[in-house]
Amino acid sequence: MDIKNRKVLVLGGGGLVGMAICRKLVEEKPTQIIVTSLLRTEAEEAVKTLQIEFPKAGKKFFVPWWGNIFVRNTFKDLKRESIIDDEKMRGQLIDDILGKLTEEAIRHSAIFQVVNKFKPDILIDCINSATAIAYQDIFNSARIVRQNIKKSQKYNDALIESTERLLCALYIPQLIRHVQLLYRSMHKSGTGLYLKIGTSGTGGMGLNIPYTHSEERPSSVLLSKSSVAGAHTMLLFLMGRTPDAPITKEIKPTAAIAWKRVAYGEIKKRGKAIELFDCPPSQGIKLNNTLEIKMPDFAKSTNKTLKSVFIDTGENGLFSRGEFEAITTPGQMEFVTPEEIADGTIYEIKGGNTGHDIINALDNATFGPTYRAGYLFHNAKNRIAELEKKYKTDSVAFEMLGPPRLSKLLYEGYLLKLCCKDMNDVMKTSPEVLSRKLSKKIASDGDLRSKIISIGIPILMPDGKTLLRGNDIKIPAYQGENEIPITQKNINLWAHDGWVDLRVSNMKLWKSRLRQIFKMAEDIPVSDTSSRFLNNSKYWSDFKEIVPGKLAGWIFSYEEKGMRMKA
Repeated sequence: MDIKNRKVLVLGGGGLVGMAICRKLVEEKPTQIIVTSLLRTEAEEAVKTLQIEFPKAGKKFFVPWWGNIFVRNTFKDLKRESIIDDEKMRGQLIDDILGKLTEEAIRHSAIFQVVNKFKPDILIDCINSATAIAYQDIFNSARIVRQNIKKSQKYNDALIESTERLLCALYIPQLIRHVQLLYRSMHKSGTGLYLKIGTSGTGGMGLNIPYTHSEERPSSVLLSKSSVAGAHTMLLFLMGRTPDAPITKEIKPTAAIAWKRVAYGEIKKRGKAIELFDCPPSQGIKLNNTLEIKMPDFAKSTNKTLKSVFIDTGENGLFSRGEFEAITTPGQMEFVTPEEIADGTIYEIKGGNTGHDIINALDNATFGPTYRAGYLFHNAKNRIAELEKKYKTDSVAFEMLGPPRLSKLLYEGYLLKLCCKDMNDVMKTSPEVLSRKLSKKIASDGDLRSKIISIGIPILMPDGKTLLRGNDIKIPAYQGENEIPITQKNINLWAHDGWVDLRVSNMKLWKSRLRQIFKMAEDIPVSDTSSRFLNNSKYWSDFKEIVPGKLAGWIFSYEEKGMRMKA
C-alpha cells in the first residue's frame, strides 16, 4: 500500500519502536500521523519531540491521543487498579470482557473510539499487548481466591472480590475481546492495512531462559506472556483470512529492543523513582519460625532515590551496564534496534517482502486443503449415500460440528426435501402452504421429531408460540441463568440461531434464498464452460433435488459472509 497521502494511526507511537516508525513514516509523506500512548504526558511529549525534529511537517501533522485501548472509553485514563478496586467499575469490566459483543459494547470501547475518530487508512500497532494482558498475573489472583476459599465457611465479601479480580485477569477472554473490537472498529472505519509489532515473550530465548520474575524457572508469568503472544498471532492469522478485514501483517522481534538513550539520572520503575532504604546489621531480623514477605514499615528510608548511569530500553525499562552486558552477551537475548524494525515495517506496508511477516509465514507453512482430499470427497459422499439406502435412514445433523444454527438449517432444508419434489417445487409453493406442509410432517413423524429435539434443537410451530423441545436445548445457551424472559425479539433471535422455525416468515426467507440461488445460476452465460463459476445450474443438479448440506454451505458462504478466503 502506498503510504503517501494516507492517514496513519500508530498505537504505542510514543514508545521506542513507535517513535522510530513515526520518523520513518514522515519520509513517505502521509497526510497525518496519530501518535498514541497510555499517558497524556507521553503522547504529548512524543508529538512535541517529532514536531521539533520535523518542523516543516505542519502543526496538525502529528496528533496526540492517549489512554488504555483495552478497556471502555470512560475508563481509558484510569489506572487498572483503580478500576478493579471499585466494585461497580469492576463489574462493568467483567461484563466488557465476558459479556456479549453487542453494538453498544463495541461503541463504548476505547479502541473503537480512537479508530472511529481518526478513521486511519493504515493502523500500526506497537503496543506490547501480550505484556499488558499477561502481566496482570492470573496465577497470583488464583492463589488469593484459593486462600479466601480455605478461610471461608461461606461466601463473604473478600471471596467475592478476589473472585471478581480473578475474572478481570483472565488472559484469553481479554485478548479475544480486544481482537474482536479491533477488527470491528477497523471494518467500520474502512482501515485498509493493519500491522502489528508483536513479541515472542522471551526475547527469542527458549524454556531455559534464565530471566525470571522471582519464581520458578521458567517463570509462569513470562510463559503466560509468550502464550498470549502466540494466541494473539493466531487470532491475527484468522483476521488475515477474513475477506472484509484489512490486510493483516505482524513483525515479531525475537531479541531485546534497544536503545533510546544512555544517561545518568534517577532510576525509575513503572514511572516511579526507586526509593533508598537502609537496614544496619544491628537492626536485622532473626530468622526463626516464619518469614514475612512484606514489612512495609521495617526498613528506614534514607530520603534519597537511586541514581546511576543507565541505558533506556523504552518499554522494557532502564538497564544498568551489567544488565545490558548480560542480556546482549552472544547466546543470550542479544538485541535489535528500533530503526531496523521501523525499516521492516515501512517496507512491509509498501508491499515489500522482508521475510519477517509472521502471518505470511503461517500462510505458507500451514497445511491447507488438498487435491487428493477433494478427489476422495465423492467416494466418501457416495459411501454415505449407500449406507443411508441400506439402513433406510437419512443422515442430517447430530449437533457435533456446531453451531446450532447449522443443525437448524440442515433440518429445515431436510423438511423442505421431504415435503417438496425439488427446488423448483419449493419456488412454486406459497410460504403459507410450505409452513402447513412442514408442520404436518413434524406432527405425523414422531421419529423425525424425536431426532431433532433430542440433539438440542427445538421446533417452533407455525403459531410462533408453541415450542417442541427435549430436556436440553442448545439455544439459548445456558450462561448461569436458567430462566430467561420470553419476548418476541428473543423468540426471533433464538429461532434464527438454533430453532427449526416453521413460521410463514421463515418459509418466505427460504424462498428468497432459493430465488438468489436461481438468479446466481441464471446470470452465468450458458456458453461459459470455464473454471470461473462454481454455483451454476449443474452444481445444483439443475434444481431437480434438494441437498440440505449444499444449501447450508451456500447460506454460510453468501448470506452469512463466512466464505473461506485462502486455500
